[in-house]
Amino acid sequence: MDGRLVTSHTRGVTTSAAVRERDLRVVAGAICLSALGDGIALVAMGLRANEMGGGAMGNGLAIAGIFICLWAPVVVLSGHVGLLVDRVETRGLLVAVSAAQACVAVALAFVGSLWALLALAAVLGSGIAIAQAAEFALVPTVAGARSLQAANGIVETARALGFAFGPVCGSLLVVLGGTAAAMLVDAVTFVGVGAAGLSLAVRRRSQPSEHEERRRARDGIGFLFADRLVALMVVVVFVSLLFMSASIPADLVYVQDVLGVEDIGIGVVLSAWTLGMLAGSNVVARRVSLGGLAVAAMVGVTVQGVGKFLAPFWLVFVFMVVMYFVGGIGHGLKNVTSRTLIHIRVAPERHGRAFAAWNGVRNAAELGALAAGGVLVGALGARETLWLAGGLSALAGLVGLAALAAWRGRVPEAEPEVGTIGSP
Repeated sequence: MDGRLVTSHTRGVTTSAAVRERDLRVVAGAICLSALGDGIALVAMGLRANEMGGGAMGNGLAIAGIFICLWAPVVVLSGHVGLLVDRVETRGLLVAVSAAQACVAVALAFVGSLWALLALAAVLGSGIAIAQAAEFALVPTVAGARSLQAANGIVETARALGFAFGPVCGSLLVVLGGTAAAMLVDAVTFVGVGAAGLSLAVRRRSQPSEHEERRRARDGIGFLFADRLVALMVVVVFVSLLFMSASIPADLVYVQDVLGVEDIGIGVVLSAWTLGMLAGSNVVARRVSLGGLAVAAMVGVTVQGVGKFLAPFWLVFVFMVVMYFVGGIGHGLKNVTSRTLIHIRVAPERHGRAFAAWNGVRNAAELGALAAGGVLVGALGARETLWLAGGLSALAGLVGLAALAAWRGRVPEAEPEVGTIGSP
């Protein structure tokens, strides 16, 4: 198993390397546009909820409700989403979901009730859950001659850029035209994602293996834990996210209240983390051999935790920026290598269910941690929260590395049922 997609088919005709390269760029562009739209929607709906939340539901609860409605479906519906992605031709599914999301975004631009806003946000979140699993499942199909690390690095870069600029664009759109204008622009991004899907030459069709049992919604998490290396990675990443995401509320408080850097300070810190992610995704991750993916994922978890842990030791803003750049490198490395590990150690016809479950695990950890983070900052303080969150996250990575060292030579290259990478 060399980690490269050797063939890819469209309607039975083998596509050229140039076509697959173009399709990879199209998928990456669609993922960037999708992440950009998610950021715009989050800002617009959060501000709209803040305006509407003064009645039966307080402003804080209304805004929290938007976050829950947008991201909870990724967790709650993960099994059914994965089953859908593995049953339906993936390109067509992505196009259909994007069209539906565009309609929902238009409705959100004109909704006048908080409860209707929350209900439509949940529908939009369900579409996000399907689209994310479909996009990840498409990566091996469009990777072409590139290694899966390189393809996943391109995808991770696209996602990071979209998430980085989405909230900024959302804020500017609200200032210029209000929340309705921002949601209409979000609808346009969904139309763009659908158009990108229509332009793809590749297809990922349902093709169960001969020995695969009846498909079930709960299969995804089982596929992740059927492989020893993937199972270890999932547990370590989940534990690290429980602590890393709890540090997010502490970032702003630490920069402004402890370091005394207001206004642009938090933007610089978050940008440094994003730039580090880009370096980790593209420069570092693509140099990792397939046999070293699990080790690299654990190293990434450790490094991102160390970046957060060390930053508060020296109360200097520039030092924090440097440490967050280092932490971002670990974050990007972890994201690419963990995703590639799933791609190569889980059979292609199971990727939809596996990645839906993977997204569910990650989002469950992040949702719980964000809530806990606010409590920790209030109880311990921002500096102490960063120490705790970063230190325990780094510890999770070190435990993972220790487990890999103990397993050396005792883990097969791939589980017996896992097939080679190819186009389903």
